[in-house]
Amino acid sequence: MSDRIFNVLFLCTGNTARSIMAESILRKDGAGRFNAFSAGSQPKGVVNPFALKVLADGNYPTEGLRSKSWQEFAAADAPVMDFVFTVCDNAAGEACPVWPGQPMTAHWGIDDPAAVGGSDLDKERAFVQAFRFLKNRIDAFTALPIKMLDGVALGTKLQEIGLLAGVSFGRPKVA
Repeated sequence: MSDRIFNVLFLCTGNTARSIMAESILRKDGAGRFNAFSAGSQPKGVVNPFALKVLADGNYPTEGLRSKSWQEFAAADAPVMDFVFTVCDNAAGEACPVWPGQPMTAHWGIDDPAAVGGSDLDKERAFVQAFRFLKNRIDAFTALPIKMLDGVALGTKLQEIGLLAGVSFGRPKVA
C-alpha cells in the first residue's frame, strides 16, 4: 500500500483564527501524512495576533500562515483536497465552491475565540481553549486508520470527531 499524503482544507468565514490554528496543528502533528491548508469564504486578510501567539507558545509553526479566500482552492491548478472541514458555523451554512475530487467533508464547529471580549488575558484564554479543542479533534483525525476504512465508516468517524468536546453552540452541519 502506498504512503499517500492526504490534502486537508480547514474553512472558516474570516480565516483569521480557528482555521489558521487548525492548519498549523495539522501541519506539525500530521507531518508526512497530511498537507494542511486553510481558507475563508470572506477572508479578512490578516491573522489574529492571539492565534499566532498561542501557536508559537505551543511550538506550532506560524511561518507562511495567511488569511486567504477559499477560491484559491477551487481553482483548476489548486491541490485536490481529500478532506474539507468547516470549523465555524457560518462557513458550514454557506454554499461552498465545488471542490475537485469530491473530498470527504465534516463540520467541526468551534466557538469563535475572536468574539470574546474583556482583557487580553480573557481573549488569550479563549484562543487557548479553541486551540485545545482543535488539537483534540485533529489528534482523533490523525489516529484514524484512513486507508483501512470504507467511505461510509470514514464519513461517520469524521462526523463523530465534530461532536467531541468543544462543539460550537450551533447544530452540527456537514460542509
